[in-house]
Amino acid sequence: MALVLKALGGIAALILLGVALLGQLITIGGFLLVAMKTLIVVVFLALLIMIVFSTLRDRSRRRRQVDDI
Repeated sequence: MALVLKALGGIAALILLGVALLGQLITIGGFLLVAMKTLIVVVFLALLIMIVFSTLRDRSRRRRQVDDI
């Protein structure tokens, strides 16, 4: 009888350990997903800032060329 209880206790412990590890895996996956989304937003904003900066620089150069002529 004691052997059966030990076996059932061991199986229950393994199942609970598996559930805990799966929970941590889901948490890590969620964190990585948020990190990737944040990185995409940061890269997109950097691209927009570069486009605006390039446009303003081009306008400034055109104004100088018109003034030189």
